[in-house]
Amino acid sequence: MKALCWHGKGDIRCDTVEDPRLEDDRDIIIKVTSCAICGSDLHLMNGYMPTMESGDVLGHETMGEVIEVGKAVTKFNVGDRVVVPFNMACGNCFFCKKELFSLCDRSNRNAEKAIEAMGHSPSGLFGYSHMLGGYAGGQAEYLRVPYADVGPIKVPDGMDDDQVLFLSDIFPTGYMAAENAAIEDGDTVAIWGCGPVGQFAIQSAWMLGAGRVIAIDTVPERLEMARTYGRAETLDFGAVKIYDALMDMTDGRGPDRCIDCVGTESDAGASADAMLDKAKAALHIGTDRPHVLREAIFSCRKGGTISVPGVYIGMLDHLPFGAAMNKALTFKMGQTHTHRYLQPLLDKVVGGEIDPSFVITHRATLEQGPELYKDFRDKKDGCIKVVMTP
Repeated sequence: MKALCWHGKGDIRCDTVEDPRLEDDRDIIIKVTSCAICGSDLHLMNGYMPTMESGDVLGHETMGEVIEVGKAVTKFNVGDRVVVPFNMACGNCFFCKKELFSLCDRSNRNAEKAIEAMGHSPSGLFGYSHMLGGYAGGQAEYLRVPYADVGPIKVPDGMDDDQVLFLSDIFPTGYMAAENAAIEDGDTVAIWGCGPVGQFAIQSAWMLGAGRVIAIDTVPERLEMARTYGRAETLDFGAVKIYDALMDMTDGRGPDRCIDCVGTESDAGASADAMLDKAKAALHIGTDRPHVLREAIFSCRKGGTISVPGVYIGMLDHLPFGAAMNKALTFKMGQTHTHRYLQPLLDKVVGGEIDPSFVITHRATLEQGPELYKDFRDKKDGCIKVVMTP
């Protein structure tokens, strides 16, 4: 089959690889009908995620048609259309029983690598390094789905791929980010990053009762999408100092809730701390560029909440933890417990409360994928979200 594969920093290729096969009675195999490039895939492309190996199949936003079913799977039949959550969960461990699915104790088959790096292991992820299981991803013609009796959700008849594909990751991720922010009715919510996750965080903030949403970015197309579809006020960090602007907009108090949808590869233009972060990363003496998190800590009102759906990889330098402590800030973060949100968010789509397809700007085949990865990374041609059809 054809698949998009990682071959080193900046080197994504469309290769021919072996078709997947059933390896466990709880597996299914799907023929992929739609898949997408996620912002967190760029961390792989840019060489920030360790334990990648040449030839690894990428992708964790995937849906398709079931073509094979393991003996223990009674939830699906051949021919069913399903959306696959980006992380895996066994359904039976301590964390799964608490619906903390991204912390599943059993789905990361390389847990010892993650324990060495983090102290404990999160769940296995599709197409996201050998530290997180070494599972083949879904930017491919076919995908093996482990723990299929727990993970995927069946697509109702009459719905097209565009309406439901993003249940695999970015819609639940944006929603959980807003939920983690503990938004109260009428709150002012500031969201850093107007990429796809940021766009869904904006939508979700309104769903959860925000009175005001302020979206921060510098890419014109992203800011326009936040204004047009998200009904957000917008700030261009290339034109204003964000802290000062937020203080002006909130009478000096600061936003009640702050959401960092950027993560490790923050691009803050010419700010001194961001330039230093980039230099450290280039010299391999730093792993992350946490400018946004620093800015959110300074900007958030006293007693406020900071939610972090943006992916961080390792050690963060010069984090103003003293400010966070003295301002009595609450932090909540983590990989998305995707399984928890599949049915509730599908219900919102079916009910017409949201059409997630608004974020799609580019469509491609797998063969075009490597170039679209570059366009997405470089923010060319208004590229916000790429959907590929194998």
